[in-house]
Amino acid sequence: MKRESNTKSRLYRFIAVKLFCLTFVAVAAGQTIDKNLTSMKSGASEKNQNVVANETTSKVVETTTKIETPESTKREKELLDRVEQLELEIKNLRKLEEQLNELKAGFSTFKTNQNPTNATSTNTATTQNAEISQPNVAALNSSSPSQEAQQKPVTSQQISDDDRGVLDFFRDTTINFGVDGYYTNNFNRPFNRVNRLRAYDLSSNSFSLNQANVVIENLPNVAENRRFGFRLDLQYGQATETLQGNPNNELRPEAFRPIWQAYGTYVAPVGKGLTVDFGKFASSLGYETNYTKDNFNYSRSYFFNFLPYYHFGARASYPVTDKLTATYWLVNGAQQTEDFNNAKSQAILFTYKPTEKIILQGNYYTGREQRDQQIVEIANPNGNGTTSQRIIPRGKFQVLDFYGTFLITDKLTLALEGDYVVNRVNSGDEPTKVKGGVAYLRYQFTPKFALAGRGEYLSDRGGLFSGVGQALKEVTVTSEYKFGEGFLVRGEYRRDWSNQPYFFTNSLTGLKKEQNTATLGFVWWFGRKKGAW
Repeated sequence: MKRESNTKSRLYRFIAVKLFCLTFVAVAAGQTIDKNLTSMKSGASEKNQNVVANETTSKVVETTTKIETPESTKREKELLDRVEQLELEIKNLRKLEEQLNELKAGFSTFKTNQNPTNATSTNTATTQNAEISQPNVAALNSSSPSQEAQQKPVTSQQISDDDRGVLDFFRDTTINFGVDGYYTNNFNRPFNRVNRLRAYDLSSNSFSLNQANVVIENLPNVAENRRFGFRLDLQYGQATETLQGNPNNELRPEAFRPIWQAYGTYVAPVGKGLTVDFGKFASSLGYETNYTKDNFNYSRSYFFNFLPYYHFGARASYPVTDKLTATYWLVNGAQQTEDFNNAKSQAILFTYKPTEKIILQGNYYTGREQRDQQIVEIANPNGNGTTSQRIIPRGKFQVLDFYGTFLITDKLTLALEGDYVVNRVNSGDEPTKVKGGVAYLRYQFTPKFALAGRGEYLSDRGGLFSGVGQALKEVTVTSEYKFGEGFLVRGEYRRDWSNQPYFFTNSLTGLKKEQNTATLGFVWWFGRKKGAW
């Protein structure tokens, strides 16, 4: 009886060990699947534990086989049969373990393709599992077209240096497009459908294209050790005829008609960084800019129409402090892509930002802006008639220009501008002067709707701006609705008036002292460049 009791005890312990092994393997298999088959070390540990369990099982079986069957009871035989069934189940579990190892190896290969940076650690773990089944891995990889695409990504190692350079260029380059059109009604009904003293919105009672633009820009990035960049602005439409397409501005306007800006940039490693531009660039004289979307109003002020539009030459800018930036220009002149005299013009500009809500700008510009030679009629020394003589004008054109922007609140913005201009054709001539100022106000009622106003006074006693000695005033009210980032509509009412009859009417000879217009403008822009162009 003692022998029988010992045998039963051994059998019970054997069964307990088997059940423990089954439970452990099942739990380990579930954990392995839940963790997406990523832990190879866990799989190896499970395998070692199973080997230990198998060795224990073998010892128990060996002990059990030593039991003399004739002395066993019927119950003991049933237990022995159960042991044989458990051994068979263990063999099946071993096969399952091998299949799990194959799946883990396949998943490791899949993960390596998805994350090249972990390839070294994954390959090491895969080597520890010698029973990798290639057919099962292939079956895993071909489970769906989307997975097949994911398993063959283009990694950084597969991109050549040339291709990488192209990709970096397009990553850092913004290509932008703009379209600006309008309809204006002039209540004077001018016979020639011309709105006087307008820079861009010249046409009355006509659907018109103000300008269409393409802006390509690649800025320097010193942080990435790229100190150079460039910008190219192409422009078409009525604005072109006002600017570089106008023979009054250019000696050969047809050569530069579509080019509004074209310059290269280099940031020299001097102090905080000296930024140097060379080429054709928009003038910084005056508050308003070329692009309608970046201004408060649709039409432009008198001073935008009078001050230089653009220059060709070099400019250098340096941040003196965190708040003060100084800039110097050396250029051909105003509206001179090709110089038409043997002199150069210069400018000194200062930008001061005392706070985040205030920006102040002070500019001084000077140079000889007259054509190289002029023909004048002078009296003959003998008193008989006159004779023609060529002279070189040496008078200077000088501009003092100040403007500032003030963010009164998050919604209310005020801008002020003051200008004083002196011009002499010859150095000994009496100067002609233009002076005046502009006030701009804008209130952003909602993210989409805003109202803006502009009031302006310009004294043109010598007729330098308008060709007639007069005092000009204008008031403009503009409503804006922005449908989204990339499209806005502006409705505008503007009144111009003078102390002299100057504005066209429906009569060939009649002029009026005032001009009233209503304009509806549409502006679209597209591209990755944020903020003002």
